[in-house]
Amino acid sequence: MATLQITDLHVSVTTEQGERPILKGVTLTISSGETHAIMGPNGSGKSTLAYTIAGHPKYTVTSGAITFDGEDVLALSVDERARAGLFLAMQYPVEIPGVTVTNFLRTAKTSIAGEAPAIRGWSKEVKESMEALRMDPAFAQRNVNEGFSGGEKKRHEILQLELLKPTIAVLDETDSGLDVDALRIVADGVNRARENTGLGVMLITHYTRILNYIKPDFVHVFVDGRIAEQGGPELADRLEQEGYDRFLEPAKVE
Repeated sequence: MATLQITDLHVSVTTEQGERPILKGVTLTISSGETHAIMGPNGSGKSTLAYTIAGHPKYTVTSGAITFDGEDVLALSVDERARAGLFLAMQYPVEIPGVTVTNFLRTAKTSIAGEAPAIRGWSKEVKESMEALRMDPAFAQRNVNEGFSGGEKKRHEILQLELLKPTIAVLDETDSGLDVDALRIVADGVNRARENTGLGVMLITHYTRILNYIKPDFVHVFVDGRIAEQGGPELADRLEQEGYDRFLEPAKVE
C-alpha cells in the first residue's frame, strides 16, 4: 500500500506586494484505494495544495513536509514525482502544439516504465481506453489539447490516468465545465482506474455532483489555507445543503 503524507504544510506565493501565505498548516494522509474529496470556497488553497504536490515552481514551501512512501517529495523534481507514481489532472490542461496525443502518451509511458511499450499491445490499450471515454479515434493524431473543448481536455486527462497507471492521483476540479454526460464518462474512467490499480485519489471540487459518481471515503473542508472540518461522505451532503457560510467569518460593517 502506497501512502502520500502531508504534514503541517505551509506554502506561500510571491506577489507584487511580497510573499503571501496560502496554506497555513495542512496535514493529510492519502493511501492506496482511498478517495479523499477536498472541498471549500474559492481561494481556500485547494489548487495550491495540488500544484505544490506536483512541484509547480510558483509555490514555495516555507515549512512542513510531503512524503510518498517515506521518500521526501519536496526533494524530487517534477518528472521524478511523476515517475514515482504521483499524477496531477489539471483544472486547465495546457495545449502542446506540434506534439500529437499518440506521441505524448507513448513518451510519457516510456519515461515512467523505463522502456517503450510494445507497439501492438500499447495501441490496443490506447484504443480501448479511448473507446471507453468515448473519444473519437482521430484525437490520437491531433496535437495535445489543441482545439479541444473543455470536456475533451478533461477526457484526455483521464485517458492519461488510465494508461499511465499512477499510484496516487490529484484531480483538480476535473468536473468543471463538464455537462452531465461528460461528467459521467469522466467519473467512470476514474472509477475504472481505482478498481483496476487500487489508485488513491485526491479529488478537488466545489460541488457535490461529481461525488454522486465518485464516492469519497473522506471529505475535507478547506477554509483560508487550513482544513476546517473532516468527515465521511455525509459531510459533503451537509455542505450541499448548507454551503460554506458557517466556516466563514461574517464581513465587518464599517
